[in-house]
Amino acid sequence: MVEATSLLSANAVRERAHKLLALGLDNRLPHFRVDLAKLDAVADLVLTVTQKAYPTGDIPFHSRWRHFVVDGADRWAGIADRGTWPDAAARARAEFDLAITSVLLDAGAGPAWRYHDAATGKQIGRSEGLALASLDMFVRGAFSARTDAPLRVDAEKLARLSVGDLERGFQVSADNRLVGLEGRVELLRRLGELIARRPDVFAIKDGARPGGLFDHLVGRTDKSRIEAPTILSELLIQFGPIWPSRITLDGVALGDCWRHPLLASSDGTSDLVPLHKLSQWMTYSLIEPLQRAGIDVVDIDGLTGLAEYRNGGLFIDGGVLVLRDADDAARAHAVDSPLVVEWRALTVALLDRLAELIRQRLGHNAESLPLAKILEGGTWATGRKLAFERRTDGSPPLKVISDGTVF
Repeated sequence: MVEATSLLSANAVRERAHKLLALGLDNRLPHFRVDLAKLDAVADLVLTVTQKAYPTGDIPFHSRWRHFVVDGADRWAGIADRGTWPDAAARARAEFDLAITSVLLDAGAGPAWRYHDAATGKQIGRSEGLALASLDMFVRGAFSARTDAPLRVDAEKLARLSVGDLERGFQVSADNRLVGLEGRVELLRRLGELIARRPDVFAIKDGARPGGLFDHLVGRTDKSRIEAPTILSELLIQFGPIWPSRITLDGVALGDCWRHPLLASSDGTSDLVPLHKLSQWMTYSLIEPLQRAGIDVVDIDGLTGLAEYRNGGLFIDGGVLVLRDADDAARAHAVDSPLVVEWRALTVALLDRLAELIRQRLGHNAESLPLAKILEGGTWATGRKLAFERRTDGSPPLKVISDGTVF
């Protein structure tokens, strides 16, 4: 059990990612060469994108909340600020409900899917479109079991969610297909079932709902103070059983954790590479609701970068990572393939290296410019920019077979 839970942490993600990078710098990885000489140019690109997006230097955290802002209008803030909340905790529970559900629906949409935004008339794809679709469903009460309280997510409603519900909410049709639709629905159903079974965690001060995790985390605070890696560990422990059947160790589901043959150790964790992308994205997205409720979230830089295709694409398109077999760019790869695991882990480690370069250029440290702001500024947007410059549909440089539950 101890070996398994040791992998359910940001520290384990960072430690093992850097071990693979060390192998890459020794030219010992089977799928990628690492060219650190290109990292300075990538840092310059990220700085240019960041300064254009945030000319005052006031960069928010990378989180789901940024995707609820359309044409400068913060959709959620407009709704929440007009709401009548009994106290700060009630709003925080609703924001936990929204963030958790929306993040779990946020795995890659594919290049073709679009969401028609009624407010602007725009066709919006990818993460931004997924965010608006989930927000609109939430506001309509699609996840609530109470007709008098739409702005909530209830366990019983999630457990009954159908593919048709998500098809309607996400405007899916034969001409507007969404990658991994069934996987997303099944993930939310399992979430509902899990929450209903754990009232001690999710129904401390209200009915069973994802937002009940707020009260559980408050119970873990020390004088209204909590470390960001603690939030992640709680998410990984509490939500572990919802993920599709993958690797387990000592009966513990390891979630977004995969094998790479070169990462050997002498214990039961040998070859295992934890990445926890969606869970870390969720953690970043829970920081602001906690702060609004008066909880001081510290050690935000204890979290890692996100092992997903925009950050990963940044390093391939920027020339830092080079495929040993160029033909691999045209092949489709399973998410558990050593090539994809290698790519994602290298992405995490290289984001740390890149963050240090950017801080040096700007005269900041990790406290004043945490990785969460560099990601937002930042690496994710630059990865997307390079993707569209190199491929007309903005697709990532590698094709990954996704079930809608990884990235």
